[in-house]
Amino acid sequence: MKALTLALLFSLPVPKLAPTPPVRQPVSRITQHAKGGRWYFAATGHAIFCYGPVMTVPRANGDLQRVATFCRDGSAVVPLKD
Repeated sequence: MKALTLALLFSLPVPKLAPTPPVRQPVSRITQHAKGGRWYFAATGHAIFCYGPVMTVPRANGDLQRVATFCRDGSAVVPLKD
């Protein structure tokens, strides 16, 4: 009877002791751009690095303003100094 019990015990599946793969962190659109991008002069007077295209958008008063898009600091749109 002991032999049968030991045989059943050793026939059970055993989990492998392999290391678990590292957990992948979600990647945002800004961090995906490892290459490319350009420095711009923001309307605030600071230099800013942006990955997206420069666009012209209307202001509230009807004037047009140039903005850089998808910048390194996390901003989606940064007004540029003309």
